[in-house]
Amino acid sequence: MTCASNLSLVKHFVNVVKFVSRKFKLKLYWSVIRPIAVYGCETWVLKESIIRRLSVFERKILRKIFGPTEEDNGIWRIKTNKEVDKLINHWNTTNYVKAQRLSWFGHINRKIETSIVRQIYKWKPSTSRPVGRLKSRWEDDVRNDLKKIKLIKWAEQVQVRLKWNDTVEKAKTVPEL
Repeated sequence: MTCASNLSLVKHFVNVVKFVSRKFKLKLYWSVIRPIAVYGCETWVLKESIIRRLSVFERKILRKIFGPTEEDNGIWRIKTNKEVDKLINHWNTTNYVKAQRLSWFGHINRKIETSIVRQIYKWKPSTSRPVGRLKSRWEDDVRNDLKKIKLIKWAEQVQVRLKWNDTVEKAKTVPEL
């Protein structure tokens, strides 16, 4: 299922829950809507267009959940992107996707060398890429994320699952990731 079809399914779901408390709507968003929207995200190469679509989708739902803001003069306005981001403590969908990728990266690197998943990960094609701009690869994306969270000795940390899980949880709230 693609990202676009996931998002259209979720939009229909959001309209169903109109008379529910804000707390319940947030729980519903975190536990049902977001996982549907980002199903299979562990293997995505995040392009700017995907990041933009996910951000717009998330902000649209969160603005619906939190509602408008009343100014001092009695005028109502929609919340800004920064206000929405502050309300969710920088726990946005993009960071969630990147954390899921880090989690999968750790899982792959803990596997033994003979496992199928590890062999596919280490496999190098026999042909070269066509001339032109190089496409971004999944591994390059993940390594860039590791650099952004300033994790240099990741190879040792990835072998200890609890340490790696802490790293993944930390990555979910890093604003610059």
